Amino acid sequence: MEKELRTDFYKEISRNKTKSWLLVGIVIAFLFALVYVFSLLYGFGVLLIGGVFIIAYSLGTYYYGDKIVLADTKARPVNENNVKELQYKNIVENLALVARIPVPKTYVIDENEMNAFATGRDPKHASVAITTGLLNKLTRDELEGVIAHELSHVSNYDVRYGTIVAVMVGLIAILSHFFIRMQFFRGGDDRKGSGIAVILIIGIILAIIAPILVRIVQASISRKRESLADASGVRLTRYPEGLASALEKIKNNNKGDMKVSEAVSHLFFADPTKSALDGLFATHPPIEERIKTLRAM
Repeated sequence: MEKELRTDFYKEISRNKTKSWLLVGIVIAFLFALVYVFSLLYGFGVLLIGGVFIIAYSLGTYYYGDKIVLADTKARPVNENNVKELQYKNIVENLALVARIPVPKTYVIDENEMNAFATGRDPKHASVAITTGLLNKLTRDELEGVIAHELSHVSNYDVRYGTIVAVMVGLIAILSHFFIRMQFFRGGDDRKGSGIAVILIIGIILAIIAPILVRIVQASISRKRESLADASGVRLTRYPEGLASALEKIKNNNKGDMKVSEAVSHLFFADPTKSALDGLFATHPPIEERIKTLRAM
C-alpha cells in the first residue's frame, strides 16, 4: 500500500511538472513574438532601452518580490506570546525538517478568511504566511496539511517559478500597452509599404490578445502548481485526510472576499476572491476536485 501511495505521488508530480513547463513555453513564445515585432518596427535603439528596463524590472521583482507581497497582504511576524501562533511556527519548523529545507520565516495575516501562501526566491529566502481565520478554525492535522502544501511550494521551487511567470506576464502586459500607446502617438507615421502594414497589424493583434491569453495561461500554470503542491504536501504528512478536511472547511466557510490584488492572488492556498470570470481566470483547481483527488490517494 505504501509503495502504491508513493507511486501515485510521483506520477502526480511528474504530470504536473510536464504540463506546467509546456504552459511556460507558451508565455515565452508570446514574449519573444512581441519583442520581435518591436525590433522590426522600431529598430535596436528602442530595444536597447526596453532591454535595460526589462532587466531592471526582472531583477527588482526577483530579489524584492517577497517583501512586496508580504507588505501588500499586511502580513506580520508571528507573536510568540500567542499559543496558537507559536504552535504554527513549531509545525513549520517540524515539517521543514521532514522536507529537508531551511526553516522559512513565519507570518500571520489578521483576516477571518481561511488562507495561506508561501513566497520567496528559493528555500533559503522563503516565508510562509497564514490567516488568523485558518489558525483559529483548523485542527492540528488540518493545519499541518495546509502548511505541508505551502512548504511543498518552497521545496519544489514553486515560489521562484511563480515569480518568473509573474514577471513574464507583467512584461507582456507592459510591452503590449507600450506598443499600443506608440501607435496612437505615431498616428501620422508616413511610412509606406505592405510589409510595414502587415507588421503593424500583427503587432496590434498581439498587443491586444497577448495580455488576455497569457493571463489565461498564468491561471492554468497556477492550477497545475497547486495540484502538484497538494500531492507533495501529502507526501510530507502521509495523511491525505488532513489536507482534504482543511479544504472542505475552506469550501464551506470562505466567502472569497479577501482584499488582495490580482497580482498576488495566485500565491494563496485557496482562491482568495470570487468573480464571474473564475471559470476562465481561476488560479486554483475547483476545491471539490482537489478534495476528491486527495481522498483517492
